[in-house]
Amino acid sequence: MGRYYHGDIEGKFMFATQSSVAADRFGSTHTEQNYVDYYFDEEQLPTIKEELDSMEESFKKVESFFKDKDSWSTQQQEEAGISKQEMSDYADYRLGVKIRDCILENGVCEFQAEL
Repeated sequence: MGRYYHGDIEGKFMFATQSSVAADRFGSTHTEQNYVDYYFDEEQLPTIKEELDSMEESFKKVESFFKDKDSWSTQQQEEAGISKQEMSDYADYRLGVKIRDCILENGVCEFQAEL
């Protein structure tokens, strides 16, 4: 079982690491229900860039950790010196790139995230 997001972009939130409202950090706010609705447009691109820039170091560190792994354990994560925040930033970075790319391609990005 997992939590997914659907719409202009689609994906699955990282288990036990990423919040369903992770996209809030990129400049849009959600509405409460069983799903979180998101709408982004070109006005949010500066905020998205700023957030992605702030997470890039964590993304690269965790991406290197996952290079030869399909899964991982908390012990492996700790042994690699990767914090919970760095893992969360890695997951959010991947979401932010999808949002950014969708806006650049379509002008807007709308999706629903499961709570």
